[in-house]
Amino acid sequence: MLYDKLMEFEGLRLQAYRDAAGVLTIGYGHTGGDVSEGDKISEYWARQLLHDDVGAVEAAVRRMRVARTEGQFDALVSFAFNLGVERLQNSTLLKLIRGGASKAAIKKEFKRWVYAGGRKLKGLETRRDWEAKRFFE
Repeated sequence: MLYDKLMEFEGLRLQAYRDAAGVLTIGYGHTGGDVSEGDKISEYWARQLLHDDVGAVEAAVRRMRVARTEGQFDALVSFAFNLGVERLQNSTLLKLIRGGASKAAIKKEFKRWVYAGGRKLKGLETRRDWEAKRFFE
């Protein structure tokens, strides 16, 4: 289920492009030093990159030891996949979760992360709504 949601949120682009924040991206949201302008990949390779990228994010979220349910795990993996593990690690969201904040406070914090390149994006609002809901399932 998580992979399907990530594929839905990220969309598939087989040629490298700059995302809303200006980051060079390919496949299902793959970024990094191995992505160059003009790169093209197959759908098969896009799925492989997604698998590898998500595996690394899942391991990082596990090391944080805050997800107590599958829903919490899925929500935090989606969030960290989108924004980066470091941003999650240093976020108020993680501090609220660790501190046992209320459901309302945690949901509100998820929903603050809807900007890219200084613009509020509908796609990020949809994603954060799903993450906030999934966290409490």
